[in-house]
Amino acid sequence: MSALLVPSPSPSPSPHDEGDRPALRLGCVTADVYRAFLASRRGAALGAAFLQCPSWADVKEGWRAQLLGWGPDPQAGRLTGVALVLLRQLPGTRKYFAYLPEGPVADWAEPDIDGWLDPLLEHLRRAGAFAVRIGPSPAHRRWDAALLKPLSGPGRRLGDVLASEVDPLGTAVAERLRARGWRRCGDDGSGHDADAQPRHVFQVPLAGRTGEDLWSGLNQEWRRNVRRARKEGVEVIVGSAADLPEFYRLLRITEERDGFRLGRSLAYYARQYAALNAEEPGRMKLYLARHRGEVLAAHTMITVGRRAWYQTGASADHRREVRPSNALQWHMLLDAHAGGADVYDMRGVPSTLDPGERAYGLLRWKLGTGGQVVETLGEWEKAVGGSANQTLYRAFQAYLNRR
Repeated sequence: MSALLVPSPSPSPSPHDEGDRPALRLGCVTADVYRAFLASRRGAALGAAFLQCPSWADVKEGWRAQLLGWGPDPQAGRLTGVALVLLRQLPGTRKYFAYLPEGPVADWAEPDIDGWLDPLLEHLRRAGAFAVRIGPSPAHRRWDAALLKPLSGPGRRLGDVLASEVDPLGTAVAERLRARGWRRCGDDGSGHDADAQPRHVFQVPLAGRTGEDLWSGLNQEWRRNVRRARKEGVEVIVGSAADLPEFYRLLRITEERDGFRLGRSLAYYARQYAALNAEEPGRMKLYLARHRGEVLAAHTMITVGRRAWYQTGASADHRREVRPSNALQWHMLLDAHAGGADVYDMRGVPSTLDPGERAYGLLRWKLGTGGQVVETLGEWEKAVGGSANQTLYRAFQAYLNRR
């Protein structure tokens, strides 16, 4: 991998592993060892996000990276968990902010999370980190699409609706982290949404379902729009790197129309496409919807193990009546299902249920696929080490809140 790897201290055993249990050790591992673990039965069961794959380090310019593993013998590939750590140097210091996007890849159901979490924090402290941000994988709450649509209204938000399911593991992990001094980003009363990754995502379950099940799961409007696209002759194809400029052109149009700005360059998407597909061919795909020879919409999909993500979508301002985006999503959903994915993740949705808010339109569109809104545990932060690092962390928080 081309990202700069920060040297690490020698692997250290966990003080919590005693008696007959094999000593747990933590240290840097190679990209090959890391990927082999993710592909193993044990690693695959942990459901790593694409943001925790080694290739993501090559996507993130301006960050240094470490690939960490822990288990009985990390260097030999005997692992029980891994983490991609991104490190951003604090200007004017030799200290780093450590970020594990949607990571670490760990068994959060393990009763003794200190057995691997403490060595991870100690390793990062010795590597110069003053604070750490993590994104635990368990879910917190879920709302079925059928539950939410009739409950929209002025001023309403997801938190006003009783969830279809509350994940007991997510609740337990949140309690454990708080007891260990971790702070959930954005829970300081300021109202500042400090999560770098979306806290609320939309997921369509695929495991155990047939194509007919997926079709019947779409609401009437979605089925009508997919049929309309088919009748109008919208063609869906998988593009290549050569089509990224067209995707980016449509993305700029979409940002202007919908009033948001991702702040990504064409070079960023080209780097992402190259890095992810070098790691595994077909990991990132670019889908194009063409009508009368013109590309009207373009969406990207990323697949890791048994998970697939719709990452970014873009569409033209004209001929929207032929429904190219619905055609794309239906095609991608079927491809994810055919590829063996258990979940199709449509990424972020807003927490508003107010039809008068502009952001609600995105949620309404995704609700039509019949999946679930999932509230993740969000991102959590903690200062590492003594009073000097605590001071740096407070200054860092104040800087973020002023932006």
